[in-house]
Amino acid sequence: MKLEMQVIRQMKKNKIILVYTISILILIGLILYSAKTGSIEMTFAKLLRGLFIEYDPDVATIYDLRFPRIIISILAGAALATSGVLLQAVMQNPLTDPGIIGISSAASLSASLVMILFPGLYALSPLFSVVGGLLAYLLIYSLAWNGGSNPIKLILVGVALNMTLMGVNEGIKSMMGGNLTNVQSIIEGNVAQKTWADVKIMAIYGILFLIIALFTIRTANLLQLEDQTAQALGVNVNRDRFILALIGIILASVSTAIVGVIGFLGLVVPHISRIILGSNHKNLIPYSMILGAITLLLSDTLGRVIAYPYEIKPSVVMTVVGGIFFICLLKVGGKNYGN
Repeated sequence: MKLEMQVIRQMKKNKIILVYTISILILIGLILYSAKTGSIEMTFAKLLRGLFIEYDPDVATIYDLRFPRIIISILAGAALATSGVLLQAVMQNPLTDPGIIGISSAASLSASLVMILFPGLYALSPLFSVVGGLLAYLLIYSLAWNGGSNPIKLILVGVALNMTLMGVNEGIKSMMGGNLTNVQSIIEGNVAQKTWADVKIMAIYGILFLIIALFTIRTANLLQLEDQTAQALGVNVNRDRFILALIGIILASVSTAIVGVIGFLGLVVPHISRIILGSNHKNLIPYSMILGAITLLLSDTLGRVIAYPYEIKPSVVMTVVGGIFFICLLKVGGKNYGN
C-alpha cells in the first residue's frame, strides 16, 4: 500500500512537471510567433539573430512595436487569471470573475475619468483604477454584509453594480466621439499601440502583486472549507477573505488601467487550470498565471492575423471564444462547476 501511494504521488508529480514544461514551451513559441507575424514578416532565424546577435533595422522596429504589447499581454493575462482565482476563492464560487462582479468596470471608469479630466496623470491611472476597484468592492461588501460576508449575496450585488457601471462606461464612450484614443482603449479592451512606458507601469504593479499572490496559497485553500470549519482551525475568515479580495482587485484594476476590460479570462482560465491540475491552489495559482499569459497573448495574436490587415481587439476575441468555451465547460463539466 505504501509503495502504491509513492507511485501515485510520483505520477502526479511527473504530470505536474510535464504540464508546466509544455505550457512554458507553448508560451515561448507563441511569443516568437507573435513577434514575427504582422505587416513586417520575417523568419524565426532572422528574428533571433536580430535580437541576440547583430543589429537589424526590421527587428529593431518590431522590438519597439510588438514587444511592448507582447509583454503587456503576458503580464495582464497572468494578472487577470490570478485575480479570477483569488476572487473565486473569496466568493467560494467558480463563476466569479472581476468583470462579472463589477471590479473591472469600476477600474475602467476610474481610469477613463482620470484620462478625460487630468490627461497629464496617465502614469498614475493604475492607482486610480485600484481606488475605483476597491471602492466597488467595498460597496459590494457593505451592501451584501449581514453579520458576515455571504458569497452568494456578494456575487448578486456585484452583478447589479457591474451592469450599472457598464452603462456609465458606454455613456462616456458615446459622448467622447472616438477622439480620446487612450480612454476608448481602456473601455473597449485593447493592447495595440502600447509603449515601453506602459510596460514599465504594468511591470511595476503587476509583477509585485503576482509575487504576493503566490504567498496566499495556504489561505486560499483554507477558505474553500466551510466557514465554521475554517474558524475552528483558527482562520479569521472575514479578514483573510478581504485580504485575498484586495490582492485580486489590485491585479484586475492595474490590468484594466493598461489593457482595458477583458471579459471571461478570469473566469475561464481558472476552470481550465482546475481540470488540468486540480483545485489545490499550490498549483492552481502559478499555473493560472502561465495559462492566463498564454490566453491573452493568443487572443491578441489571433486578432492581428485572422482579419489582416484589420485588427480585432483581444477583448472581442476573448468574449466570443471565451463565451463559447465557457458554455462547453458548463455542458461537459456541469456537475463539477455548475452545481
